[in-house]
Amino acid sequence: MDFPNWTEWVYATNSSYNTLDSTKLPPSKILLSVTLSAVAILTTFFNCLVITAIAVTRKLHHPANYLICSLAVTDLLVAVLVMPFSIIYIQKERWVMGEVVCTIWLSVDITCCTCSILHLAAIAIDRYRAITDAVEYSRKRTGARAGAMVAIVWFLSILISLPPLLWRHYSNDAEHEDQCIIIHHHMAFTLYSTLGAFYIPLLLILILYYKIYKAAQTLYMRREASRASRHSCMTNGSMIPSSYPTGDGDVDGGPRSPEPISPQERSFSELSTEEHPREKVRISKKDLKSKSRRHESHSESRRSQFYQGPRISGSRERKAASTLGLIIGAFVICWLPFFVKEVIVNTCSSCNTSMEMADFLTWLGYVNSLINPLIYTIFNEDFKKAFQRLVRCSHYY
Repeated sequence: MDFPNWTEWVYATNSSYNTLDSTKLPPSKILLSVTLSAVAILTTFFNCLVITAIAVTRKLHHPANYLICSLAVTDLLVAVLVMPFSIIYIQKERWVMGEVVCTIWLSVDITCCTCSILHLAAIAIDRYRAITDAVEYSRKRTGARAGAMVAIVWFLSILISLPPLLWRHYSNDAEHEDQCIIIHHHMAFTLYSTLGAFYIPLLLILILYYKIYKAAQTLYMRREASRASRHSCMTNGSMIPSSYPTGDGDVDGGPRSPEPISPQERSFSELSTEEHPREKVRISKKDLKSKSRRHESHSESRRSQFYQGPRISGSRERKAASTLGLIIGAFVICWLPFFVKEVIVNTCSSCNTSMEMADFLTWLGYVNSLINPLIYTIFNEDFKKAFQRLVRCSHYY
């Protein structure tokens, strides 16, 4: 036996065993992969649920919900076409799927994430117009107009995403040949991409939702003033109002028609900040004595309910503020750290972030695609009922 050759064979065998051992993922990386996979699966599930609910429920066939559906489609693309490749990239710690797949993945990643953010701005514009110009905008708020808004959002997303992709296509850096990233150090280019993809939409969303809240607050104050004037006339004996706050019953047991809701309040209810109707008071018809007694007690209870009006209105305003706060807070928390990092890294030559931090900030932005279908639908009663029917496989109408 040739001893030198035998020694080389043993060394090669041991090396192959070491290579096999080194390919095993550490428990921390396995846990990370499972967690990220769960995020991708949940994002896919919830966005599919929203799309299906809008498609099969006739009551949800409204132009405002077309924007919600388009947002869900965009977030679904992020979950299906972006997240899985990112998980593999994080596992391997290098890009192993080739240059062509890298270019396609970056294209879909940048375009869909930008499109998701611009959808949020488009929804804010739609809601602002609906509450501040309800009568005129209700005539213009058609399916065709919603489709045009979606087309504009996608066009702007491609317009914002194209320059980074073209820049990467013409820059061949040997140092980063095993990575799938975009590197540039030009201030103008960084400002163009980050302002268009995030900072301008963020400013627009903040301004519009602030104006929406102030407009809703003004509407509630006007409604309370109207209630106060009717109550004043009623107590002076000069007039008995024909309508009362929703939920009041008539003296003879028949429910009164609810207080009319203005188009602005009806539009604002799309934010799902409306309160649940109070239980209607029904009075049974008995002898005249009982009826007279109940009439007196009912009048007292009606007055007490009126004095609860400002408290109820305040509750609605707090609910409106909390809903708007969730929408804005989720968007800012998920995307602001990533875009701040992008500005710093691409404008400061000596600044750098670790791969782990970069992955964390990227996935924090991806999580917004999971949160969007929850925030924009879960507080809406129509969507809740549609989801329940979907889960129970009930009949849709």
